[in-house]
Amino acid sequence: MNEWPLWEVFIRSQNGLSHKHVGSLHGADAKMAIENARDVYARRNEGISIWVVRSADLYASDPIDKGTFFDPAKNKIYRHPTFYTVPPEVKHL
Repeated sequence: MNEWPLWEVFIRSQNGLSHKHVGSLHGADAKMAIENARDVYARRNEGISIWVVRSADLYASDPIDKGTFFDPAKNKIYRHPTFYTVPPEVKHL
């Protein structure tokens, strides 16, 4: 049996926010995957933008390598700006 490829679905709920992974589904092509994602994950107008990516095309770091992979960032304090306060009127930071 020829099975359709698996797609990962990302939805952005409103302008200014990041796309978030919401799930996976099968589709014959990208157009069908987006339409299926809309029907499954955005039935109640939950989003303003949908991304689909073939699961086979995603690459990720291995959690086993977390120490050596992320250690170099610890000595660069500018990557974690904890030395100043954010004004209360700044949202989604």
